[in-house]
Amino acid sequence: MLKEEMLMQHITWKNEISIPDMSSNYAGSRGRSRRQKDPLTVEHHYRIEVFLAGLDSQLQELNTRFSDHTMDLLILSAALDPQDQYKSFNINNICELVDKFYPDDFTEQEKYHLKYELQHYELDVPYHVDLQEVKTIGELCQKLVETGKATIYPLFDRLLRLLLTLPVSTATTERAFSAMSIVKTKLRNRMEDEFLGDYLITYIEKEIAEKIDTNSIIDDFSVMKERRALFK
Repeated sequence: MLKEEMLMQHITWKNEISIPDMSSNYAGSRGRSRRQKDPLTVEHHYRIEVFLAGLDSQLQELNTRFSDHTMDLLILSAALDPQDQYKSFNINNICELVDKFYPDDFTEQEKYHLKYELQHYELDVPYHVDLQEVKTIGELCQKLVETGKATIYPLFDRLLRLLLTLPVSTATTERAFSAMSIVKTKLRNRMEDEFLGDYLITYIEKEIAEKIDTNSIIDDFSVMKERRALFK
């Protein structure tokens, strides 16, 4: 610990870097309530009020952006991540991923054999020379084909291919988020959810909406119920 402090002091002196005393009182704590007798330190301010507060804000935004179902998918999919020599590989999570999200793509017998296939995979693939430096799931899928491992672990290879199709299936969701930022402006912030959903559908599916005749919309609207104003 003493060597680290001496090294830090040397770097500070050499590069003329001003490092604040983290144990000193934080200047912004002078106006705090009298009940809080102990003033805040510089370390407390930057660690708690800045760093951890920033993390909490990001986590809250992620929680509102992604549903529990999506978060489960992301957490379980992390078990397939090949980085750091397959450090995140987890057989139970992979089997749970198949049960929850791909029940129709694997038969009950295949789910049973998948667990044993993963046990052999764990003892084989992470130690293969051509597969040790793989960084992404897409690269892993490609390398399995090149090395012939895809035929040895066909169920695992199928799961990887299913997982790689997720960006295609979530394209509509991304389009909806992009459209929402355009449609729901500050002037329309009181728009109800049902009306907003209908508005987004017509905005996203412009090609279909352009083919709908205006007169047919008026006819359907007029026959829904009796109205004081005549549309024809």
